[in-house]
Amino acid sequence: MSEPADETSGNGDIDLLQAPDLPITADAMFSDITHYFLRTLGRRTVRPREPFLYQAVVLATRDRLMERWNQTRIAVQRNNDRRVCYLSLEFLMGRLLRNAMQSLGTEDETAEALGRLGLELEELYEREQDAGLGNGGLGRLAACFLDSCATLRLPVVGYGIRYHYGMFHQRIDNGFQVEEPDDWLRGGFPWEIKRIELTQKIKFGGHSSAYTDADGQIRHTWEATHDVLAIPYDIPVPGYRNDFVNTLRLWSAAATDEFDLEEFNAGSYTDAVASKNAAENITMVLYPNAATETGQELRLRQQYFLASASLQDTLRNWQERHGDDLDLFANRHCFQLNDTHPAIAVPELMRLLMDEHGVSWDGAWEITRTTMAYTNHTLLPEALEQWPVEMFRRLLPRLLDIIFEINNRLLAEISDRWPGDAERIRNMTLITEGDYPMVRMAYLAIVGSYSVNGVAELHSRLLRDGLFREFAELWPTKFNNKTNGVTQRRWLAACNPKLASMISERIGEGWVTDLDQLGKLREYVHDAEFGEQWRKVKLANKERLAREILDRTGVNIGTGMLFDVQVKRIHEYKRQLLNLLHVVYLYDRIRRGDAEDVLPRAVVIGGKAAPGYVMAKHIIKGINSVAATINADPLTTDKLRLIFFPDYNVSAMELICPATDLSEQISTAGKEASGTGNMKLMMNGAVTIGTLDGANVEILEAVGEDNFFLFGMTVEQIQQARDEYDPRSLIANDEDFSRVLALLGSDHFESMDPSARDAILYSVQSPDDPWMTAGDFRSFVDAQQRASNCYRDVTRWTEMSILNTASSGRFSTDRTIRDYNEDIWRLTPIDITSR
Repeated sequence: MSEPADETSGNGDIDLLQAPDLPITADAMFSDITHYFLRTLGRRTVRPREPFLYQAVVLATRDRLMERWNQTRIAVQRNNDRRVCYLSLEFLMGRLLRNAMQSLGTEDETAEALGRLGLELEELYEREQDAGLGNGGLGRLAACFLDSCATLRLPVVGYGIRYHYGMFHQRIDNGFQVEEPDDWLRGGFPWEIKRIELTQKIKFGGHSSAYTDADGQIRHTWEATHDVLAIPYDIPVPGYRNDFVNTLRLWSAAATDEFDLEEFNAGSYTDAVASKNAAENITMVLYPNAATETGQELRLRQQYFLASASLQDTLRNWQERHGDDLDLFANRHCFQLNDTHPAIAVPELMRLLMDEHGVSWDGAWEITRTTMAYTNHTLLPEALEQWPVEMFRRLLPRLLDIIFEINNRLLAEISDRWPGDAERIRNMTLITEGDYPMVRMAYLAIVGSYSVNGVAELHSRLLRDGLFREFAELWPTKFNNKTNGVTQRRWLAACNPKLASMISERIGEGWVTDLDQLGKLREYVHDAEFGEQWRKVKLANKERLAREILDRTGVNIGTGMLFDVQVKRIHEYKRQLLNLLHVVYLYDRIRRGDAEDVLPRAVVIGGKAAPGYVMAKHIIKGINSVAATINADPLTTDKLRLIFFPDYNVSAMELICPATDLSEQISTAGKEASGTGNMKLMMNGAVTIGTLDGANVEILEAVGEDNFFLFGMTVEQIQQARDEYDPRSLIANDEDFSRVLALLGSDHFESMDPSARDAILYSVQSPDDPWMTAGDFRSFVDAQQRASNCYRDVTRWTEMSILNTASSGRFSTDRTIRDYNEDIWRLTPIDITSR
């Protein structure tokens, strides 16, 4: 590895020369692993249940990443070009060891080294715990983005929060979801590097004051604040076989004064650590329940904590290299806001520029609106966060001043464009009217950004034409689409190694970094030998998942069954309830002896309900109650199984994804922004049954109607049917549907909780049901029958499966990130010095 260009920096700091590269051989890996195990971790005996050998392997692997990490930092600093700061409250990274070894190319050497100890590398992978830094698709997308940015050699820093307790562990007790703490940091996290020297101070409370500076300019200060420290922890994000390593920087909260000795000596032990506890609460739990005012306040604190720490860090880095000259700051930076959560970065950047760096309002606004870019991930109005003005005034008074001024200028611009249009002003104002005014955070993000994008073609169109129509009319060039993707390196190469190996044998390994190359598999769609191999791989993956399901639930499923899978966050718009209705429909047919053409099917549903989301919890209880009855009924033994997969997470998806035959993507049209589970399952050869919603539209376009089971009303049909929607009439006129609801309403499913039963029945039969579950029931049942008929034709199903994988090229995050870079970020890939 070459030396840095400058051994000393301008401030007198000395850069140590790089040591020679650590070798990547089995001998070297064995030596380093045993060194860390014996001398750093102080262990002598390898015990299967203990994490210490895993930690030793991580440290040996991290050493090799560290060399490349430092070299990347040097190259980025030399380049002195644009960089992106990706702000997200979630980064659902999953397990990191396999990904790191895959990127470095050290799997074979490490496996050989462990073999000398009588251990399998796969055993070690299982000892790693998922990092609890995200909830679902939003956080997993952010993780895929970071993987692709590093693989494409783009200088992108991920900024997030180091939650002590992540997304809860889900336990099912008598069919009910029970949340248990996910203390994922208990055993340490050997991937992270604490950067205490980069700590930032975050302000809360107090008041703002105005004064006139020496030049006669009015300035503002934020005084009498209660401060919290933001301590960064860095995690390496390696690119695939390119020696490029980006950074994920996570902030942890700490008190400025951890311990009040005077209070302690006076006997007030609780008060002595009160400030420490209050500070640490900010990063204690991922997504506190916002159903209470306390929970809402903590959410707002988290969002500001992330934004302020990240922006201060970026400005610090700039000052170290350029001093106080901010003329080129906007040219060199983009802050990508991953959904509405970091929208508070808009007024915070204004505050920092004006109050801390002396920039005028106009200058600060020019920098802000040319560096902020906003990605919207939802069409649900209730998910577009709004915070009470009074809460802002109490927690963030200086930012509220800035928001009011931004709003005043926005309303003036609207009035100039549409004089006298009071309704438009009411619709677009950042501050709602009424007794309890709220700050509209999504609107704030739109106003302060130069780019606003949706995450699928349909989603982006609905944003422009619906949810944000008036903003799109004011600033039409701001709005664009960037269809989501997933990284094939985790979601095919790593999670489905047998299929990956089979594909590489036929078309080469280029698809790992160029997923479009999977299109070459079309040549083998009708190849009988290839099809037979394809089915064998799928069967092996189904056997692996069946063993895991038996271990977790005690339910035995036959691998000859159609594996019908719906795994995602439990939410009414995702319509796990519609899936349940179909299962009951099949069960009713089996009970009545009408099962001649009922295909043997194992329905797997997995996902977590937000702790305060009562209806989602009723749905989980309903699924488990129906499952308990079906799985105990001897009539269904070889015909039907229903499994609720508990504690669904990234690692679980890595098992489920390769084994899935039928991918359930059945959200109400117009409600799902994109979805990424649909892409992961498709990439692994699952065939989709779905509505024209989110990225399903583009999946259907890619595979063709003959290789996708389409059902349900379109967005336009839903809008037309809304005023006259009469689910009771639909049920009365459909004998199958009537029997399904009668069975659900009876005592047949003995463990069904009455409140869950009533909520489910009401939801389906209500004319106000926004998800229109009853409206799509018959279409869904018919599409499921088409899927059953196709699955019976083994050759035809195999062809469909191969075609789905072959058509998944456009759904790589490599393509997504190239689109972001071409249209929004405009980064130059970094050349790493030849190694």
